[in-house]
Amino acid sequence: MSDSLTSSSKSGERTLDDLVFVGFNSQALALDRYTGEVVWDWKAPKGRASYVAVLLDGDRLIVSVQGYVYCLDPIFGQEVWDNPLKGFGLGIPCLASARGHTEGGGAGAAEAQRQQAAAASGAAAGGAAT
Repeated sequence: MSDSLTSSSKSGERTLDDLVFVGFNSQALALDRYTGEVVWDWKAPKGRASYVAVLLDGDRLIVSVQGYVYCLDPIFGQEVWDNPLKGFGLGIPCLASARGHTEGGGAGAAEAQRQQAAAASGAAAGGAAT
C-alpha cells in the first residue's frame, strides 16, 4: 500500500495523489483513484461540448470547454477563475504547462471536430435561409 493512500486514509483528507480527473459533456469530475467514487463534479457555466480538455497544473486543474477556459481547485472542484478567450474562436483545445500534461487528440478530438463542423454548417444553412 502506498504512503499516499495510507496517510490520506488515516487523516480522512484526500490529496492530489488520490484523484483521477475526467472531462466530458461540458463537465469535469474528480474520481477517487482507489474506489472510482465521484469525489466532486463541476459543470461549465458557459460553453457546451462533448469534448473537454483537462490539465492538472500543479495545484490547479485547467479545464477547456468550447473556447472557454476555467481554473478549478482540484481537491474541492471550486472554480478559481475563468477566461472566455474572446476573439480566439473555437477549436479543439490543446493544453500544456511546465507543471502538467494532458492527453488529447485521438478519437475524442476527431468527434469534437465533427460536431463543430456540423454546427458551423447548420449555422451557415440557417443564415442562408433568411
